[in-house]
Amino acid sequence: MTATDIARTAVGIIGNIISGALFLSPALKKNIQYRPTFVEICKKGSVEQYSAAPYLATLVNCMVWTLYGLPMVHPNSILVVTINGSGCIIELIFVTLFLIYSGGKKRLKVLLWLLLELIFISVLTFITLTKVHTFKKRSAIVGTTCILFNIMMYASPLAIMKLVIKTKSVEYMPFYISLASFGNGVAWTTYSLIRFDKFITIPNGLGTLFAVAQLILYATYYKSTQRQIAARNGNGGVNLSQVVVGRDDQSKPDN
Repeated sequence: MTATDIARTAVGIIGNIISGALFLSPALKKNIQYRPTFVEICKKGSVEQYSAAPYLATLVNCMVWTLYGLPMVHPNSILVVTINGSGCIIELIFVTLFLIYSGGKKRLKVLLWLLLELIFISVLTFITLTKVHTFKKRSAIVGTTCILFNIMMYASPLAIMKLVIKTKSVEYMPFYISLASFGNGVAWTTYSLIRFDKFITIPNGLGTLFAVAQLILYATYYKSTQRQIAARNGNGGVNLSQVVVGRDDQSKPDN
């Protein structure tokens, strides 16, 4: 193993650790997308008004990246498989909890979306492995799909950043998740640059830029956030993040 291989492996392991923490964050506490604490869902026995959309989006994203990292698609990418394969398992658990603790139309919609995703990844896998016969073409097809899914997932950080600017508060954009997103983007961008892989570089480079923007917003509006919190506490006001979450929940359709 060359020094380049060792460096790439080390960075990939770091990326696995950070990505794993981000995948598990919904099980621990609310994050920048207002994802619920799954421990609370289990205790309450209901998903209430929360949406399964973020977990379904992350699941299909992880499935496509797992396919990309397979030796028969893009050789020497085992660390891409390990983290995204783990992500698939974690997100499947979250989606299963949504199926268990939701009812009626919401459960049916989650089930239908899950079936569509499984059909999609099955068709993509079949076409890639049976109709395309070179690593280069397989990598291009699956890699381009990965980029498209990643770009679509950037809509959520954009919405949160817009909300931060509008309210001049970072109360609902936790610093440590933004910092972890930055570290994750840097790790995987570095990984892809050591042995250049444009399909990993493009989405993670963009992800790093979005994380930097979030950290800049955090630094910009941190003091104004503290002033708002102090003013509310002094007036016995309601916590702003609760108001935003409440409004966000009410505006969501019943999935």
